[in-house]
Amino acid sequence: MANDVSTLTAQKREKSGKGPARQLRFKGLIPAVCYGPYNEKPLLVAVDPEAIKKAIATPHKFNTVIKLQVEGGETRTVLFKDFEKDPVGGQMLHADFLEVRMDQDVVVNVPVILTGKPEGVTAGGILQQVARTLPVLAKPGDIPEKIEVDVSALQIAESLHVKDVKLPAGVKLKVKGDQTIAVVNVPEKEEEAPKPAAAAVPGAEGAAAAPGAPGAAPGAPGAPGAAAPAAGAAAPAAGAPAAKAPAGDKGAKK
Repeated sequence: MANDVSTLTAQKREKSGKGPARQLRFKGLIPAVCYGPYNEKPLLVAVDPEAIKKAIATPHKFNTVIKLQVEGGETRTVLFKDFEKDPVGGQMLHADFLEVRMDQDVVVNVPVILTGKPEGVTAGGILQQVARTLPVLAKPGDIPEKIEVDVSALQIAESLHVKDVKLPAGVKLKVKGDQTIAVVNVPEKEEEAPKPAAAAVPGAEGAAAAPGAPGAAPGAPGAPGAAAPAAGAAAPAAGAPAAKAPAGDKGAKK
């Protein structure tokens, strides 16, 4: 489809800077610059931001060819290249236009649209679009609205590259042919849930006896008959002979 052509009116402006720009915005206009081809001197203009939005409200969007009608009878053919917006309110603060000639090629970015459902996705793969726009070289009237790429034949772990794209006559891609546009990734393996720890079985080999239970080690806290050591007394070393009862205890010889 041939590129749309819109019309936009503009006023010339002589002053630049924050002060004049503020005055323009107070009037409902914004400062704009029209850059000419072959490094010609830029043209300073003022335009209505809402009129810009209407001018590019076409299927070509930013790549819409615009007839910029400047006060005084001057007309320039331009593309809307860039703009600055308020970070808080989001309103347009400044705009840039690029003057073009209908008989000469220009480089623009065109959106990439994927069509079809890949066979690899049906088999469980995940489709990833790597390139969402591609730079093309074409005359302003031949700039395509979009570049459609059929990915229905892609299998798992397969990718589609720039060299596989078919373009209309008069349109060339300004990028290497091995650049990836889309790929069907291998699905990630689900991690196995950790197995619960085995519960201790009473009487199992190596299991420690509970305090106070039959068969507990002698002297273990809570074991029947175990005497608590006197305050400040050192605990007997393992394997040391039992201490003799002090004189005066019951059963000791007089």
